[in-house]
Amino acid sequence: MARTLEGKVAIITGASSGIGAATARAMATAGIDVVLVARRRDKLEEVAKSIRNLGRRAHVVVGDVSDTPHVTAVLDEAERHFGHFDIVFSNAGYGMERPVHLMEDADLRAMFEVNFFSSVALLRESAIRLRRAKRPGHLLMCSSCLSKFSMPDQGAYAATKAAQEAICRAMRFELAADHIEVASVHPVTTTTEFFSESAQRSGTKGGSVPDHAPKLFVQSPERVADAIVACLRRPRSEVWTSHIVRLSSALFTAFPWILDLVLRREARRQSRRRAHAPSATAKVP
Repeated sequence: MARTLEGKVAIITGASSGIGAATARAMATAGIDVVLVARRRDKLEEVAKSIRNLGRRAHVVVGDVSDTPHVTAVLDEAERHFGHFDIVFSNAGYGMERPVHLMEDADLRAMFEVNFFSSVALLRESAIRLRRAKRPGHLLMCSSCLSKFSMPDQGAYAATKAAQEAICRAMRFELAADHIEVASVHPVTTTTEFFSESAQRSGTKGGSVPDHAPKLFVQSPERVADAIVACLRRPRSEVWTSHIVRLSSALFTAFPWILDLVLRREARRQSRRRAHAPSATAKVP
C-alpha cells in the first residue's frame, strides 16, 4: 500500500539546482513542505518561489554542509520553522576527474568531507532526533551508479559513493524497528551543473554532461526526482533510474572480466584526452 505524503516535511541539501531542486519541486507536487539547504541564497530563493507556486511551504537555509555545526543548525531550523521533519535527502556533493595517483591528499579528504562525512553526520543526527521524538521517517543519500563499479579518473568520487551506499544499507536495518526507512539513490549521467563543476575542479573543459556519454544513459534531474518520490511512497533500499545500468552492475560483479574490457577502453580514452589537455592535472585554486 502506497504511503501518503501530504503534509510531510523534507530537508534537502544541495537544493539550489539539479537533482536537489528537481526533487524539491517533485516533493512539493506530492504535498510535501520543504527545507532547502545550499550555499547560494539567490538560487535557493528561486527554488523556494517555485515551491510556493505549487501551493506548498518552503524555507531556505544557507550554509556549507561540510561545516560540522551546520548539521545541527539545519535540523534546528527545520524544527523551529515547521515543528518537525519527516524526510531528509542528503544530496550535496561534487566530483573530480583525476587519476588517483595525481590527486593531492587535501583534495581527496575534501571530497570525502563533503560527499561522505557530511552526509553521514546529517543522517545520523536526523535518526537520533526522529528516534527521540518516536516519529517514523525516511532518510536518503544521493549515491551514484558508480558506487557499484568505479571508472578511470573517477576512483575517488566512486569511493565516496560506495561508502555512502554501505552506510545506507546498514542504517536501513539498524533503524527498521524505529520505523525509519533509509535508501541510497543511484543516478546515471544527469543533466545538471555537476559535470561542469567537476570539469572546473579538474582543470578540464566540460558541459552539463560528458561529451562521450551515450544518450541512452543520460537523463533529466526530474526523472531522478520522480524516482525518489516513488520510493517515499513505496520504500525500498535502493533507488535506480536505469534498469540497464543496474543489471549491468550485477553483470560486472558476476563477471569482472567484462568490466575490465570496458575500463581498459575507457582508460585509453581518458589517456588520449589528458594528452591533448595538459592542464587536466593542474590543481584548480
